[in-house]
Amino acid sequence: MVKTRGGVVAVVVSFLLLAGCNEQMEEEPRVVEEVPSNAVDAPVAEEPERASIDVEFTLHAELSTDRRLLVEGASNLPTGTRVLVTVERELSRVRWQSRTQINDGQFRAGPLGSGSGLPDGGYIVQVQSSEGSVQPRAVQEVIGREGEYLSGELVTQTRHGLGQVATFSRRFLVGSEPRRTRDQVEVVEE
Repeated sequence: MVKTRGGVVAVVVSFLLLAGCNEQMEEEPRVVEEVPSNAVDAPVAEEPERASIDVEFTLHAELSTDRRLLVEGASNLPTGTRVLVTVERELSRVRWQSRTQINDGQFRAGPLGSGSGLPDGGYIVQVQSSEGSVQPRAVQEVIGREGEYLSGELVTQTRHGLGQVATFSRRFLVGSEPRRTRDQVEVVEE
């Protein structure tokens, strides 16, 4: 029976302690914030809207003395924007790539191609901005962390859902004898 009374005593003591805590909490003063009546009508401060960038690129390629392509271009993307330049041979789908960045609206890459030089034929030269999350902070402030401030026909969503990127490509023919084509193509000669 002692065990039961001790258990009852423990329950009663616990109950009294809890009641004492409750009384102590009720005795503390409560702070009530008063909201001015005109605060409901005040507009909420929003982040100013950023202007989007309608992305533009131009590309120019020339054949170096070792028959590899030197690629130059211009863009309205901010200085420091990281881009990937790719040269792909149409016939074999072999690719050469170079990472570079835009400085004062200009970028350069190359020489691109095999050490023995590029054989005559068609090539696609492509420039693509890297995802916003890997761009320098100053570039992210302009284009957005996910490229959300990029716009225009050159802007697409990445395949992996990492935001938007800008991509531009152009076809070039390498060689002294331009092939008959109906495409808009620039011929790069030696």
